[in-house]
Amino acid sequence: MVELSAYQVDTVFHALSDTTRRHMLRELALGERTVGQLAEPHAMSLAAASKHIKVLEGAGLVRREIQGRTHLCRLDPGPLATAHQWLSFYERFWTGRLDALERLLKEDDTRKAAAEQNTRLPPSKPGNDA
Repeated sequence: MVELSAYQVDTVFHALSDTTRRHMLRELALGERTVGQLAEPHAMSLAAASKHIKVLEGAGLVRREIQGRTHLCRLDPGPLATAHQWLSFYERFWTGRLDALERLLKEDDTRKAAAEQNTRLPPSKPGNDA
């Protein structure tokens, strides 16, 4: 997998930041669609849909093929895989941090339970030491 530059990662996350564009990508994951088919569920003009598609194209997420007057769009998942790889680093980081926090909280709970158990024990009587 080719490593994306910081600019390329930024353009992918910018493209993904919009709900309409994420929905378009979901549709394209099912197969190629025309600009009209991508615009239809959003009740938007072809021009507005085309602007969204241009953002997706700029991020390398969509390829557009013109066949006469029809514009067919296809998903190009490569940049998504690289963005996922970038996010995976932070997932491992936070998972490690959360695991350490969980361990500390369990140790604290164990200490508190032991301290509470010690306060419940009846006091020993003098002279009963073994």
